[in-house]
Amino acid sequence: MDHEHSGLTVPNLITVARLFLVPVIVWLIGTEAYAAAFWLFVIAGVSDGVDGFIARHFASRSDLGAYLDPIADKALLVSIYIALAMVNEIPFWLVIAVVSRDVLIVGGVMLSWMMDRPVPMQPLLVSKANTVAQIVLASVVLADLGLSSELTPIRNLMVIVTAFLTLLSAVAYLVEWLRHMTDGDDHGQGEHTS
Repeated sequence: MDHEHSGLTVPNLITVARLFLVPVIVWLIGTEAYAAAFWLFVIAGVSDGVDGFIARHFASRSDLGAYLDPIADKALLVSIYIALAMVNEIPFWLVIAVVSRDVLIVGGVMLSWMMDRPVPMQPLLVSKANTVAQIVLASVVLADLGLSSELTPIRNLMVIVTAFLTLLSAVAYLVEWLRHMTDGDDHGQGEHTS
């Protein structure tokens, strides 16, 4: 039986700890301590899997966690992308694309709330693939810099893959958002699920 908790659960504490890692990793990148940044990024990634596992298998899901977890993930990825762009290790245009996509999605969700037509918060498959690509790119860049792994060809490939999935994901969300918002006009207050 799955219980919903309202307070700080163990998964939520792990998520908060991951949030505290964000400025540390950014500082490590800024000071060119790339190996330490890589290992902390790995720890942050593992903690994301651990808090999700605990929430699912030990009845520790909460409303707070449902909002906190994606915020922590986005804060980590966006901050690392900006930091890596500032030291010229990933292209600025890719950071602009990644941030613009997130702003588009958040803006759409807020607008739907304001119009009293909240969008169901269900990640699309292409969005999950995009997140994986973003994580892999950040990991590869940090490993290349910190562990001298000679991963330049993989870095270049992942920049292209991440850019493609970011654009595809933005378009997919826009299409779903428009479909959701126009369904109400045609069918009254009918629920839209996809």
